[in-house]
Amino acid sequence: MKLIRFGEPGQEKIGVQIEGKNYDVSAFGGDYDEQFFAENGLARLEQFVKANDGELIEVPAGTRLGAPFARPSKIVCIGLNYKDHAEETGAAIPAEPIIFMKSTTALVGPNDQVMIPRNSVKTDWEVEFGIVIGKRASYVNESDALNYVAGYVLHNDVSEREFQIERGGTWDKGKGCDTFAPMGPVMTTADEVPDINNVALWLKVNGKVFQNGNTSNLIFSVPFIVSYVSQFMTLLPGDVISTGTPAGVGLGFNPPIYLKPGDVIELGADHLGEQRQEVIAYSAT
Repeated sequence: MKLIRFGEPGQEKIGVQIEGKNYDVSAFGGDYDEQFFAENGLARLEQFVKANDGELIEVPAGTRLGAPFARPSKIVCIGLNYKDHAEETGAAIPAEPIIFMKSTTALVGPNDQVMIPRNSVKTDWEVEFGIVIGKRASYVNESDALNYVAGYVLHNDVSEREFQIERGGTWDKGKGCDTFAPMGPVMTTADEVPDINNVALWLKVNGKVFQNGNTSNLIFSVPFIVSYVSQFMTLLPGDVISTGTPAGVGLGFNPPIYLKPGDVIELGADHLGEQRQEVIAYSAT
């Protein structure tokens, strides 16, 4: 299945995508949140969709899509997880995964605007393959790790490089700004991604391709990452782990290329759909 959420921010309803069309399943009840995943929601939803075959109402074209799940308890990110990306930034290949956190308040829909933070001059893009956790995971073995995965999601790990690198401390302050985590358009259940080790992903800015990667080039694999992160923190149902970005980020160019108001970012991945974001200047809300 492919899960969607649609409607105005903060008022999203739940839906599913079937053969490229979006359908309202709000009659199922609840939201795609921790409780949904923890209580066998995917299996129950699949039964609901089958029982209502031909009766589901299609979501009107042009309806806004939100992130395909409710705000998770945490968004965990893996840094420098593609060799070519580490090389373009001048960083050493990590001996162990680099973990940082992205604030959950950064979460937005796949086609929502990306807002450059106040005083930012180095806002950058990063297409990533995200893992959605399906059940509580603590000290998970790598061999069993995929049993804890509900599905996968496309993520633009928008980053402010000055905040991240030049302002001291951890990377988190350059990663968690408002609108810095567009996710979706769908959460694709694990059974619908035939080979997680061969998923192509790409990103364009203003129509020019900057990133063109594949999960086959991950330094640390999806099962290893799930197992590894679970050694340091309990992963809850609905949590997201973003697996890193391939080469082609703005920071990697000489001179670097950063986002400015009016730019348009487009990105996509096999089985996970596509996103499109207009970049806007900071404005107080």
